[in-house]
Parts: sequence; structure tokens; C-alpha cells
Amino acid sequence: MQNLQFSIDIRAPKEKIWNILWDNATFRDWANNIDPGMYLAGTLEEGAEVQFCSASAEYAVRSLVEKFVPTEIASFRHLADTMNGGTEEREHEWTGGVESYALTEHDGVTTLSISSGTPPEQVENFNAIWPKVLGRIKELAEAGE
Repeated sequence: MQNLQFSIDIRAPKEKIWNILWDNATFRDWANNIDPGMYLAGTLEEGAEVQFCSASAEYAVRSLVEKFVPTEIASFRHLADTMNGGTEEREHEWTGGVESYALTEHDGVTTLSISSGTPPEQVENFNAIWPKVLGRIKELAEAGE
């Protein structure tokens, strides 16, 4: 895995950004840049398992919520690549990677930092995807501000 890191400054409180990250509707909106129709299944709490699912539900990444401190950090360890709605394992492309989202706020500006353990064959793709994801989160957070 190669660790990719990205960050963006957003003129919005970290509580608003946190809600955009993890509210079902807004998660689906920004995650659409990763995989059209992507959604998150499971309970977001430390020690729980969640699945980052494709729109078709044919494949997903099952992950352990390693750290979940509201408005501060969410960290996921990818346990298995799955298919058929999570009932079968598939290639282990993302297995073992860690994906984290961290928020820090100073003087009305919140920095969202994303760190993503990425398979070597996906680095170029995700170097293009993550900036789009961050841009969309910023648009959502700054709308109406």
C-alpha cells in the first residue's frame, strides 16, 4: 500500500463538515466521485464493522472502525474486499489499508485531511479522485455560508 495524503481548507465549522462526511445523503453525494452511487453500510462507532459498497452492491470493502471521535477523526482499517453484497471475499486489493479523515479548526477555517492506504495500481487513479472528493465536500460545506 502507498499512503496518499490530501487536505483542504474549508470556511465552515468542523461540526458541519463532519455531518457532511457521515450523513447518508451527503456521504453518497461526495463519495459519488469515488464510485457512482457509493454508500456506507453499518454503524459508525469504534470497534464496529462497516462496508463501503459500490452502487451495484456487487462489491464492497469491509472495514473496522478503528477510531471514531465525532468532529475530530474517523479511521477505518480495510479488512476484506468483498463481492455479492458482502457475502464473498474477492481479490485483496484494498485489504490492510487504512483510510482516515481528520478535522482541525482555527479562526473559522477547518482543515480536512484525508490519508488513504492505496494499492500501487490505484495510486494514479486516486491521485486524481481525492482532490475531486475534497472539492465536493468544500462545495457542500460552504454552500449558503
